[in-house]
Amino acid sequence: MPIQIKAFFISVFLILLCGCSGVYYNAMEKVGVHKRDIMVDRVKKARDTQNETKQQFVTAMEQFKSVVNFKGGDLEKEYKKLSATLQRSEDKANEVRDRIKAVEDVSEALFDEWRAEIAQYNSDKLRRASKQKLDLTLSKYNTLIKAMKKAEAKLEPALIPLRDQVLFMKHNLNAKAIAGLSAEVVSVQANVDKLVKEMENATAQADSFISALETE
Repeated sequence: MPIQIKAFFISVFLILLCGCSGVYYNAMEKVGVHKRDIMVDRVKKARDTQNETKQQFVTAMEQFKSVVNFKGGDLEKEYKKLSATLQRSEDKANEVRDRIKAVEDVSEALFDEWRAEIAQYNSDKLRRASKQKLDLTLSKYNTLIKAMKKAEAKLEPALIPLRDQVLFMKHNLNAKAIAGLSAEVVSVQANVDKLVKEMENATAQADSFISALETE
């Protein structure tokens, strides 16, 4: 790899570490990667992460049911497995939050730039056309981010009871105590079902938004 290219990627990496997104967007612009491209890419990553997170919580629910219906064997092993699954669920939840923040960051930069450029038109006709396109894109974006945040809001209600059950199991590794958790299955399942529903809606909105931007 040429030294110049290496230097560029090192610079981008340092910019990311510093958290200076404005400088990062400007650097990417210089190599032909525009904010719109970054926005689409981040929405795709957020969508994919939500799909992965949805499946992770479904897996956690299945494991919780399996432990509650424990029929014999190594109970401590089952506890450790569920505890590890909970940690993966926590990690995916944090990743969802980070992905949404990344989408919001680039979107704010894109729309600010777009508004500033509209003011630069001399042609009233072109200015109106650009403003109409901006308003339409903003409307679609607001629908998308609302769906993503609604799904995000369901993460903690789904995590809280799972955390409680794993913590309880840590100090009550006997079949009788575990069987007593069966009453909790319905409420935990209800929270996970709500999360799955909102994740699927957010994914559909992301697909619609991406399709609209890529066909314009």
